[in-house]
Amino acid sequence: MKRRKLLMIPGPIEFEPEVLRALGAPTTSHVAANFIETFGNALDMMKKVWNSPSGQPFIIAGSGTLAMDLAGANLIEHGDKALVISTGYFGERFADLLKRYGAQVTILKAPIGQVVPEAEIENALKNDNYKLLTFTHVDTSTAVKVDPEPIGKLGQKYNVLTILDGVCSVAGEEIKQDEWGIDVVLTASQKAIGVPPGLALLVVSEKAMSVWKKRKTPVANYYADWSNWLPIMNAYADRKPSYFGTPAVNLVAALEVSLKIILEEGMAARIKRHEKVAQAFREAFRSLGLKMIPQNDTVCANTLSAPYYPEGIDGASLLKEIANAGIILAGGLLPEIKGNYFRIGHMGSVNQGDVLATIGAIEASLQKCGHQAEPGIAVGAALKVLNQ
Repeated sequence: MKRRKLLMIPGPIEFEPEVLRALGAPTTSHVAANFIETFGNALDMMKKVWNSPSGQPFIIAGSGTLAMDLAGANLIEHGDKALVISTGYFGERFADLLKRYGAQVTILKAPIGQVVPEAEIENALKNDNYKLLTFTHVDTSTAVKVDPEPIGKLGQKYNVLTILDGVCSVAGEEIKQDEWGIDVVLTASQKAIGVPPGLALLVVSEKAMSVWKKRKTPVANYYADWSNWLPIMNAYADRKPSYFGTPAVNLVAALEVSLKIILEEGMAARIKRHEKVAQAFREAFRSLGLKMIPQNDTVCANTLSAPYYPEGIDGASLLKEIANAGIILAGGLLPEIKGNYFRIGHMGSVNQGDVLATIGAIEASLQKCGHQAEPGIAVGAALKVLNQ
């Protein structure tokens, strides 16, 4: 009997064996020649994954929330105006974060399952003098996906710094940071990047670095201050030793391995694979009569899904049955509807076997909980997509 269950939550995800081997290797010195090379390689590869050859990458021990904090702390001074585009829980979190650094924050909040129209964003930018704009590419709480390209272009048009929260999108959704003119793209290691939790990752544009250098006041967060970290990143990029805070040595080694795997697959092929997997889940849910939070396929994420529980089905009982079948899923997160839906992560190294096992467990568990559906219909619907 296999005791280990398949982890299909929106992070941490299932990790490649090579990544875990790197994580479990003997820890080396953070100034050893081999680690300096590893760190430098990871910085170089981040630029390729982000599609930002001109950007400044940062690899810092911490979570995705730290990556958000790094962007906010360094680019906001007291009194600056910030526009937050919210499609769920994490948009609201960014607003709270920016307020801590003295920002005057305006929130454009989309109705649940929808995105804020481009015209509404442009109207806000026209009528006030914002320093920066933040938006969540894929909100992990709702599985709603925003199109980053037009928002990046609006930022350029109105000379506003744009921050993309890509925690649940980088390496799973298409991102062309330089081409789209986005100033900061941030993420965390445990999502589609495919490394266990513990690294805050971001790439910052030349424009944003220039704005930061012209600050009139010190950064109000010592650990997050780019003044402390930029010399470290530059040193590792030049393959030289340096120190501010001890890096997460084994996690950086695992990051190097995972980034190599990502680039060997190829970004276009990787994005296409995520799209197909997401479509398979959507078709499976439709066959079961399940509605999803995103109100149409255009705004559906490719890295996770968020279906509502069918009417009359107890969510806690359903998730328990699915766990008994060997699959771990996540409950709802958005406070307004937390008990009404569940979430499935399908990013990174997820394969066809993982997809079919998960859908099969959901289908069987729904039947056990009293939901009526033709046996095998969901797995069959997913297979049609996967076999195309």
